Amino acid sequence: MTGFQKLKWPLIGMAILIGGVAFAQEYQRRYSGNRRANDGYRRSNDDRNGVPLWEKSQEFEHDVFTFVRVQYDSWGGGGWGRRGGKWRTDYPDADLNLSFRLKQLTSLEVDPNGVILRLTDEELFDYPFIYIIEPGNLEFSPAEVVALRKYLTKGGFLMVDDFWGEDEWRNFNAEMKRVFPDRESEEVPLEHDIFHIVYDLNEKPQIPSIGHYMNGMRTERYDAQVAHYRGIFDDDRRMMVFICHNTDLGDGWEQEGVSRGYFETYSEPFAYPLGINIVTYALTH
Repeated sequence: MTGFQKLKWPLIGMAILIGGVAFAQEYQRRYSGNRRANDGYRRSNDDRNGVPLWEKSQEFEHDVFTFVRVQYDSWGGGGWGRRGGKWRTDYPDADLNLSFRLKQLTSLEVDPNGVILRLTDEELFDYPFIYIIEPGNLEFSPAEVVALRKYLTKGGFLMVDDFWGEDEWRNFNAEMKRVFPDRESEEVPLEHDIFHIVYDLNEKPQIPSIGHYMNGMRTERYDAQVAHYRGIFDDDRRMMVFICHNTDLGDGWEQEGVSRGYFETYSEPFAYPLGINIVTYALTH
């Protein structure tokens, strides 16, 4: 690709079609179906784990939002039994659930299936939004550094999520300094559009994993008491990277059906509204 192909998005960021009451009712229906059990095993052989499937609009067949998860390598293995496995955290439920909520709650045309790409894949420039999770020991190759810099400077948007504590921040920040040696990340103030563009948030939420929530904990590390939302901006002050540190939006999407309390405390009021805001901002800026 010679450049980033910005797509034309239908009715982006317009009306919210379903309110909070319907949101809760939809949770009740899905919670009683095939969601993930606390033991970590699926209750169904359905690959979508109970997430509804829908047809893409033929009118906008190629102009739809697709959730893109980035596959990356990690030093030290990163778990999951092979090098770089942390990129799979919360997959595929988080991707499918957020896609479904975008389809349900906004006027976006949304692909029901997500995509997994490496930063060096040519198709990367077909998608304006990409997602990296658990980058605490992420390690970019030289080719990935170049590819990510090109993608972001040509209009792409990166969301980073679910890493905790100062050591994980230092590693990720060092990798991003390889991408943008002359740019620093900045704490994004609550007044920024990304917290209000669709849903109006009055705080920067700290969302724990479902396991920590079940144990009465709000944070996952002793040195991660405050959630930080940082941004990296281009010369025109467009946010290219939104970094969600000391918080876990992905679990708020993935684990929405495990616990009614978790859903009502974190998924419904924070994880989904902020996720929808982030996607909307990415597609309109």
